[in-house]
Amino acid sequence: TYILNTVDYSNYIKGSTRDKLTQAEMKNIFIQLLPVREQKAIVNFLDQKTNKIDSLIADKEKLIELLQEKRQAIITEAVTKGLNTNARMKDSGIEWIGEIPEHWRIARLKFLKTSPFQYGANEPAEKDDPQLPRYIRITDINEKGELREDTFKSLSWESAQPYLLKDGDILFARSGATVGKTFLYNKELGYACYAGYLIRFKPDKNKVNSYYIYYYTLSKVYEEWIKQNIIQATIQNVSAEKYGNLQVPLPPLEEQKRIVKYLNGKIEEIDILVESIYVQIQKLKEYRQSLISEAVTGKIDVRDYVID
Repeated sequence: TYILNTVDYSNYIKGSTRDKLTQAEMKNIFIQLLPVREQKAIVNFLDQKTNKIDSLIADKEKLIELLQEKRQAIITEAVTKGLNTNARMKDSGIEWIGEIPEHWRIARLKFLKTSPFQYGANEPAEKDDPQLPRYIRITDINEKGELREDTFKSLSWESAQPYLLKDGDILFARSGATVGKTFLYNKELGYACYAGYLIRFKPDKNKVNSYYIYYYTLSKVYEEWIKQNIIQATIQNVSAEKYGNLQVPLPPLEEQKRIVKYLNGKIEEIDILVESIYVQIQKLKEYRQSLISEAVTGKIDVRDYVID
C-alpha cells in the first residue's frame, strides 16, 4: 500500500472525454519488490511515523473546526446582542433569536430592500472572456464567501444587463445543498451578474448596512432559520418570498456600522489563524508523502529502526 502511494499514475491513465485507469493498465504498473524482512521493517517504520503525522493533522483539523465555531459564535453574539454587555434586554418574540437589546427592533428582510427580490439569469455558462461581466453561480462561492478564481465564467453584456450587480448587493442561494449560502458583492470585483439559482437582495442603505445583513447570514440564528424554512421537495429550496420574511434583529444604523467594524477585525484575526493552520496541515501531508517515498525507495535505511 505504501509503495502504491508513490506511483505516478499519470503515465497509465487513458481516455479522451474522461480519464480512467483500466485493469489492463494496472497490470502494467511496475513496483519495487523488496525482501519480506525489509518490507516488514519499512511497514513498521512508516506505520509509526504516519500515525503520528495523521494524529497531528487530526488535531489541527479539530482546531480549525473549533475556530470556525468560535467565529460563528462571535458573529451571532454581535448581531443578536450587540457590543454593549450592559445593555438592557427584551424578548425578541422569536424563539431562535431570544433576547435582543431593548432599543433594537425586529425587521423582515422584505422591508429593508429598495426593489423586489430578483432571480438570476437562466443562461449557460459557456464564455470565459475576462472583458465580459463575470457570471456568478453558486459553485463559484467558496466556504469563506469569496469568489473562486478557478471557476471563472462570463456572460455577454446583453444577457448580463438585467442582472448586473451593484455595490452592496447580497446574493442568496435558493436550492440544493448550498441553500442559504450568501455572497456580498462589492464594486472592486468588477462587473458581475448572477445565475438563476441565486436571488438578489438590494438593501436600502438608509435602513441597513449591507455588511451587517451579510454577517447576520453567517450567524447561528440564521442557520437555524434556514433549517426551519427549507421546503422539502425533490431538492431543498428557500424561495424569494421566504427570504423576504427572514426576521432580522436590527439596531440603529450607526450601531450596525460599529458592529460591522468590530466583526471585521475579529473575523480577520480568526481567518488569518485558520489559514496558517491549513498551511501547516498541507506541509504535514507533503512531509508524510515524502517520508513514504524515501522509505520505500531506500533513501532512508530503516532496517534497524526500533519501534518506540
